[in-house]
Amino acid sequence: MEKIKKGDKLQIQCYKHDGRVHRCWDEAVVLDVKKDYIVFGNEKTKVTEASGSTWRTKEPAIMYFFKDKWYNIIVQLKKTGVTYYCNIASPFIIEDGTIKYIDYDLDLRIFPSGSFKILDREEYKYHRRKMCYSKQLDIVIRHALSELIENYKKGMSMFQSGVNLKYEYEYQWQKKE
Repeated sequence: MEKIKKGDKLQIQCYKHDGRVHRCWDEAVVLDVKKDYIVFGNEKTKVTEASGSTWRTKEPAIMYFFKDKWYNIIVQLKKTGVTYYCNIASPFIIEDGTIKYIDYDLDLRIFPSGSFKILDREEYKYHRRKMCYSKQLDIVIRHALSELIENYKKGMSMFQSGVNLKYEYEYQWQKKE
């Protein structure tokens, strides 16, 4: 893995299990490098879908990518409140200035009210069959979803508004430099 530091700008590439690119983000700025994870920020970033269509993110986002966890967490700082979009995904790698991971369809959406919903169960079942996920991989993915929900309920720092607002301030400050 490349040595990265606070302030570095990387791209993000999300793949599917079969190796095809699913989605790409043009930029993520490194806000913090921890032993087990890296924190990034971005805002109004161009996103390119596998189809070639593009769009831009609407609000500031703080992103947590873990070195050994099978999920990542995107904190969306919306005007209506903090929303968390958590992807069940492989641990990341960094190559050629790009964060890379495999998305495994299941998502956890946590709303400003504190309620949450598991998304894309049917998509997961479909891709599990189509791409022949192994039984072991299925166990890892299901465990990751349970662990993620448990970490949310325990109030892990990634799910604390104050922590994320501090990172958002850091991101806005770095943008001005």
